Amino acid sequence: MRGEKSVSLLAGMSHTVPAWSVDQFHPPLYHAGMQYRTIEIYTDGGCSGNPGPGGWAFTLNADGVFTTELSGGEAMTTNNRMELTAVIKALEYARTLGAERIVVNTDSQYVKNGILVWIASWKRKGWKTADNKPVKNREYWEILDKLVSGLSVSFRWVKGHNGIEMNEKCDQMVQAEIGRIKGNA
Repeated sequence: MRGEKSVSLLAGMSHTVPAWSVDQFHPPLYHAGMQYRTIEIYTDGGCSGNPGPGGWAFTLNADGVFTTELSGGEAMTTNNRMELTAVIKALEYARTLGAERIVVNTDSQYVKNGILVWIASWKRKGWKTADNKPVKNREYWEILDKLVSGLSVSFRWVKGHNGIEMNEKCDQMVQAEIGRIKGNA
């Protein structure tokens, strides 16, 4: 299924607001109504140049009985947007499956610290950083915040390019998406 669903996140909308929806995902019908105990997700995002063509990817394992992977990309984006998009897409997909808890493994300190440490302060300060500047990628953070608030999610940082199988798989999927986009340029 790798790379089969390349979704332009900004199609038909302004370039500042992501346009994805959980309706883009259609898990197999035999999973409808199931309640999984744990969904484990690995995510990655990256760019060739920053900004430049970028890709995002995730792998998802629900109790070891259902696994899937999905990737996509954009012609002009940033690394941080792709890292955020990977997590958002994964959580949107996980929501359709249902789970008691979700574990997100990311190699992005930006994503992990943003959602676990910085976001509460950003919201209190009207989406301003510690130095009173507007939060970058606010629209992505708002979507991620909303998704996390409705789910039992924990975030784990994993070291990238360190032989962790699913993290490496996501990286390969991201690179394939970047290659696909560059090939179409």
